[in-house]
Order: sequence, then C-alpha cells, then structure tokens
Amino acid sequence: MAAWSNSRRLPRGVRPATITSENTSLKNHAAAQRFSSIDMIEHLVAFDTTSYKSNLMLTEFASDVLSQLGAEIHLTWDDARQKANLFATIGPSDRPGIVLSGHTDVVPVDGQDWTSDPFAVTRRDGKLFGRGTSDMKSFIAVCLALAPEFAARRLSMPVHFAFSYDEEIGCVGVRRLIDDLGHLAIPPRLCIVGEPTEMKAVIGHKGKKSVRCHVEGHECHSALNHKGVNAVEIAAELVSRLRGLQRRIRESGPFDPGYQPPYTTIHTGTIRGGTALNIVPKVCDFEFEIRNLPDHDPEELMAEMRGWAQDLVPEMLEVSPDSGIMLDEHNSTAGLNMSPDHEAVALVCALTGNNDTSKVAFTTEAGLFQRAGVPAVVCGPGSIQQAHKPDEFITLDQVAQCETFLRRLMDYMTER
Repeated sequence: MAAWSNSRRLPRGVRPATITSENTSLKNHAAAQRFSSIDMIEHLVAFDTTSYKSNLMLTEFASDVLSQLGAEIHLTWDDARQKANLFATIGPSDRPGIVLSGHTDVVPVDGQDWTSDPFAVTRRDGKLFGRGTSDMKSFIAVCLALAPEFAARRLSMPVHFAFSYDEEIGCVGVRRLIDDLGHLAIPPRLCIVGEPTEMKAVIGHKGKKSVRCHVEGHECHSALNHKGVNAVEIAAELVSRLRGLQRRIRESGPFDPGYQPPYTTIHTGTIRGGTALNIVPKVCDFEFEIRNLPDHDPEELMAEMRGWAQDLVPEMLEVSPDSGIMLDEHNSTAGLNMSPDHEAVALVCALTGNNDTSKVAFTTEAGLFQRAGVPAVVCGPGSIQQAHKPDEFITLDQVAQCETFLRRLMDYMTER
C-alpha cells in the first residue's frame, strides 16, 4: 500500500494564502494559464477542505479564476470568517440567469484505508482517484475550466457560479448564500446543483431533520433504583417508539415509488449514557434523523415525539423535579420536489440528451434553492456510490459528459 501524509497539500505553484485584497499569489497563478478540466480537478482536490477545516484557499483560487474573466464576485462568510461562499456572475445582470451550484467541502478521510494520497489525484484505468472527485469537486472544476468559454460568449442571460461551504454537515453555508441573493437585481430562473448523478436529471430528493434528545434523570445506587430516574431506560423507551413509528410508516406510508425506500425513514444513530452498572444513570443523549418524502411533513412526526416525551415526564417529575426530556432540532434541510413537466426540468433533460428523470434518497442544497423560490434540478458528474468512501473516484467519461453538458448550456444561453 502506498504511504501518504494527511498534511495539507497545495496545487503546484500555489502558496498558502487567505482572502485579502492585498494578496496576489493565487491571483497571479490563476491568471497565468487556462486549465483543462482534469488539471482543475487536480488543483481543487489538492485543497484539503474537509468540513472541519477552512475552505478559504480554494475559494480564493476560484474567485481569482473568475474575477480574471470579469466576473462580479460576491462573498458571504461564516461567523469566524474562516469559511466563505462564493457567488460569481458572468453576463448581463438585468435578466434572470442560471445558477451552477456546488459545495467546496468534503468528508473526512480519517480512519479510511486509501491506497494513495486522497488529496493528490491519482489517474489509473480511466479514473481519477481522490477525495472529492465524485462528491463534488469535479463539477466545480469543470465549471471553472469552462468559465473562459462562458466569458467569451455573448450571453443572453447571466451564468452564476455558487460555491458553498459546509454542505456535508447540514447545508450550512448555502443558507447564507441564498439569504444573500437579494443583491441580485433579478432572481435566477434555474439552479443546477452538480451533485453526482451520473449526469442524469434528478427532480426530487428527501428532506432531512436531525434531532438530539437529552434525557435528564436522577442518579442513585442501583440497589435503590426506586429512588432514581433511569435516563437510559427513558431514552430506550423513546427509541423503541421511534422504531414503532418507522414500522407504521413502512407498512402504511405515505409512499412515493420514485424513491428507494419509497417512504420516510427514521434512524437512531448515536446514544450515550450511564457511568457504571451499579449507578442509576442520570443522563442519556441520543440522536435521530428523519429523512422525509418531500410531501410528508416531518413536523407531524416530531409532534408525535414531543407527545411521547410529555407522557413520560410527569412520572419522572414525581421522583425528581430536576428531571426532564429536551429535544434539540439542530439541523433541517428541505426536500426537493420538482414537477417533471417544469420548464427547468425540460431544459436540463435536453442538455443531458436524456428525458428520463429520477429521485434520490440523499439530501442536497437543491431543496433549499427551491424553497427560496428558485427552481432547481440536481445533475452532475460522478456516482453517489463512490462518495464518502476510501479510493473515491470519478471516470474520465463522466468528466467529458459534464463538459458536453455545460457547452450545450452555453449554446442555449448565447444570443442568436
């Protein structure tokens, strides 16, 4: 097995930098040459933008590539100003345009068994291996590589490049980007989110709600458990009821045969509680998620969960006035539900050359764009089957298909 180091690597000829008006190292590098799509994939993968790290060097690099083409650049930041969204526009701004959207962050490689350095693209057997090649730096790379061709056209509408931070931990950055779309004179007419769909149009995906449940009990010796409130047992009761709810949904629906599985799913992912076998546990925390069909309101399911908690609390309070159950909905992402007859869907299908559409169980930023009033379709290179795995890859054929797709989009957007 090839050895690799998990230290941050930079593209050849690029020095560390931050986004400042004075910095020119990346700007000069970006201006010095035009990149092929494969070159650009190699550059972007070399930026270690794991979600718990900064994405500023990649964002600056992309900003410089686009600003050299005359793009109007707009940045939005996280609170610590260690991460940024990039929104860049090429073309006339007085009419509705098309957004090409992607996230810059990637999932960690920690603990994964890679056969090569995940942050240095390795090419073999018609594939490019590296973290983010499939999910989803290749789409961003092709957009940047072909941006000079967009800039050279006489566009009848603007193309907007929207590159976000922290999608992998709950579509965090794009929420600020969308909130800030007010800087546009006219809202976009369509957003294409380039998540890996093997260049097929995806018109629906499930929503997701992530919830943390904290059970506060009352600690005592296990021999006197009648004097305690067992937080683990209360949590187990709630988890059991969630399982029952999942069973009911699996049997009774609602259903949408376009999804696999064709119903809303509920999953308990983590649980922590207790300190010793002879101590009635005071605290137990567990996390669960709801991945709902777009037409299945997750608030209905949360209402049931709150009702169960309310049923259990009175008995807990009889033993200890400090006990209770708290639910923290720490992340919620809207599902996507586009009509197959929508003109935006028809356009994307025409660009792919394939009229077939599909729906997926995973969540993307597209649902948030749609909720904000921007029609959205998911379509990008690579396969979700390769995402988040060691030795993640994209095929060269998928890169070429993405190039064809974007050049057809240029033709559509060019004045005649």
